[in-house]
Amino acid sequence: MQRPTPPSPLLSLPGAVPAEGRDEGVAAHYGDLFREQRALADGKGLVDLSHHGVITVSGDDRLSWLHLLLTQHVSALPVGQATEALILSANGHIEHALYLVDDGETVWAHVEPGTKEDLLAYLESMKFFYRVEVADRTDDFAVVHLPAGSIAEVPQGVVVRETAHGREVFLPRADLESFAAARGPAAGILAYEALRIEEHRPRLGFETDHRTIPHELGWIGSAVHLQKGCYRGQETVARVQNLGKPPRRLVFLHLDGSEVHLPGHGTPLRLASDGADGRQLGFITTSARHHELGPIALAIVKRNVPVDAKLLAGDTAAAQETVVEP
Repeated sequence: MQRPTPPSPLLSLPGAVPAEGRDEGVAAHYGDLFREQRALADGKGLVDLSHHGVITVSGDDRLSWLHLLLTQHVSALPVGQATEALILSANGHIEHALYLVDDGETVWAHVEPGTKEDLLAYLESMKFFYRVEVADRTDDFAVVHLPAGSIAEVPQGVVVRETAHGREVFLPRADLESFAAARGPAAGILAYEALRIEEHRPRLGFETDHRTIPHELGWIGSAVHLQKGCYRGQETVARVQNLGKPPRRLVFLHLDGSEVHLPGHGTPLRLASDGADGRQLGFITTSARHHELGPIALAIVKRNVPVDAKLLAGDTAAAQETVVEP
């Protein structure tokens, strides 16, 4: 059974409104969603991701061992270089997503809320005679996101994943409140999600379901290395890459801004020309209100849906932008 991460102390900040669902335990927002988004877009403030699981892998064989299990090429991962990787089922479906960095002695990874226990069990089952130690460090460390362009200083000795989207800091959990007080303002998870959607970045459990393969989300390259082998699910990856196309694809949607309510996860997508009774062609995965773009969403559609087709998300009109080519 998944043991919940304790609620973040940043929920005590003025204006904090708790998030629900998978992001329970951190703030949805702190009273002004668009102000929080604008601050992040300007490289200011931080986002509390302390509800994410934190896992470490240490030992002399850590990189060669992970290389056998993950979709990413990590056997010679340079110290300090951020990467991301997946663990697939035998049929090539996505089971886990890991966001990694190696500090020279230990690989640090953060993972989506609710996935840590199953991932730890799988990793422990695959240790065999390799010189590795897998540890759950969630009680001791919290992940904090600093947006791209942030000039906030990070305490010496703290592990950081630096990406094009910002820095992810593996901060001692006891220092979370003081870090936020010195480097705020804090922005909620809804602001972070709106910018993630704008950047077309998929998220495990939101853009994925039990049959998602990496090609459908554009994870080839960033999380799946095509010149390595010997990982579970590789046959499916190679077959789709070399011989076919994925059955579905990720799209970005501009939603009708006149609607009061955003279409939620799982809302059916249909051709606008067919109306609300038309055949379902996909579904909304994540939606948000963006400070510049208005209502937006990511969605999964069947590969053969025309890229210029006008869609309906429930009763809401939606215009596509291609993320994954059909």
